[in-house]
Amino acid sequence: MITSDSVAAKRRQANARAQELRERIGDFLEASATIPTGTSIRERIETQKNRILKLLGGSERDWNSWQWQLGNRITEAEVLKKIINLSPGELDDIRATGAKFRWAVSPYYASLMDPDDPNCPIRLQSVPKLEEVLDENGTMDPMAEELTSPVTGITRRYPDRLIINVTNQCAMYCRHCQRRRNIGETDKNTSHSCLVQCLDYIRANPEIRDVLLTGGDALLLGDEVLDWLLAALDAIPTVEIKRLGTRTPVTMPQRITPELCAILERHHPVYVNTQFNHPLEVTNEAREACSMLAGAGVPLGNQAVLLAGINDNAHVMKKLNHELLKIRVRPYYIFHAKNVRGTMHFGTSIETGIEIMDKLRGYTSGLAVPTYVINAPHGFGKTPILPDYMLWLSPDQAVLRTWEDRIISYPNQLAK
Repeated sequence: MITSDSVAAKRRQANARAQELRERIGDFLEASATIPTGTSIRERIETQKNRILKLLGGSERDWNSWQWQLGNRITEAEVLKKIINLSPGELDDIRATGAKFRWAVSPYYASLMDPDDPNCPIRLQSVPKLEEVLDENGTMDPMAEELTSPVTGITRRYPDRLIINVTNQCAMYCRHCQRRRNIGETDKNTSHSCLVQCLDYIRANPEIRDVLLTGGDALLLGDEVLDWLLAALDAIPTVEIKRLGTRTPVTMPQRITPELCAILERHHPVYVNTQFNHPLEVTNEAREACSMLAGAGVPLGNQAVLLAGINDNAHVMKKLNHELLKIRVRPYYIFHAKNVRGTMHFGTSIETGIEIMDKLRGYTSGLAVPTYVINAPHGFGKTPILPDYMLWLSPDQAVLRTWEDRIISYPNQLAK
């Protein structure tokens, strides 16, 4: 028999548990209030935008044109110093590093930079640093992509899917780029004849059901070429889905146009994976771009890269994932940074990644918990890295660690 006293006792127990859970995220709630986002610094971004437009002689209409953004990328230290405050040492470092590794920043992405903070997460991802030149530990092709390319333009690491590298262009050349060896000094899309050869390979290998277009940035292809390529893939009966790898929603959201969305909508199923690495990148413009893609029926996923000084913090990563879900982008992967020469200063320990995952699972919704992966060297694919939740397993029983570090036993009922 249920009595009022038993109900009251259960309610007291539930409230005590609720208070315990509230205390478990107290540190995040306190930290979250101090982590800036692209929407919280909107006024500063607008000020920087107007400064850049005046410097480049552009209009509001120009700013909203992806072709103008691409054609006016900032590539010289002397121009950059008129947008952000750079010390003489920083200017020297940019020039010295730029002589070895190409750099370019879209005007839009430059508007997100803190003009006074050298450790701004946006600046760290886009402004060259001398550490790139001094790095002698990484390799130029840690994924052995040149050894997993059965035909020019294709990278194949898995049984049923492959990559077509459609261009070496990007709106902004990330300082942690895994393919900086392909950037060169000239922007170049993959030739039509090479793309035809890639399509022929897919036709000849019917086990390929999933094709990822990347580069570079897949959305740096023009609309006509992209429409043709997606239609050609549609015409291959064994191809079930197409994916696009692009950072334009982050670095040049102006690329997401009604015309582009209409193209993608014609060629479903199409999936888009992008790369937001810090909450500062989640701006009103990024939200509008993602809203347009989602409105065209395109599922959106995020593939963050774990980067020292940028997001190697559980609170920052959780805040990022929350901001992404608000703009309908599903956190998909956290990539452990690859050992690419010139990028090793972004490296973190694997323990750091595991600690972040330990502070996500259970502490926030499953939608906000991506998979932490290490891309195995030599092209052997993604390996998920998880905290230890399974402590012991026998035919009869499992011993588990919960997200709260509670140790519990669970029956292992084998089929008889």
